[in-house]
Amino acid sequence: MQKFIPLLAGVIFGIGLAISGMTKPQKVIGFLDIFGNWDPTLLFVMVGAIIVHFIGYKLVLKRPSPLFAVKFHVPTRQDINPRLLGGAAVFGMGWGLGGYCPGPAVASITTGWSTVSTFIIFMIVGMFVFNKLFTKPL
Repeated sequence: MQKFIPLLAGVIFGIGLAISGMTKPQKVIGFLDIFGNWDPTLLFVMVGAIIVHFIGYKLVLKRPSPLFAVKFHVPTRQDINPRLLGGAAVFGMGWGLGGYCPGPAVASITTGWSTVSTFIIFMIVGMFVFNKLFTKPL
């Protein structure tokens, strides 16, 4: 059951991305084009996700423990450091240039588009390079 629940959540997330049109890079690029033909759809998806997460997070943490784990794994670090800023910048550049972030890219892989395959290959290469060059105990 511990392996099935994350899979189910991922499938539901992917379906939501597809229904909302967020698997289309044009939506992301249209959102980032604030001085041109701006498309606010991504803003509505983000605000909806923030509201659902905020409510769910508050409700879940009222429980003594998770349903399918021994304890909650909640991040404890709250500082903003160069590593965080650099990662956010690289993520944002990849998102803006490619029109995908990792979730929609994985959800789009079934379309067979060469652009999404290229994005995913470079995303995996980037993760590998990061792990080899920058991973150290925190």
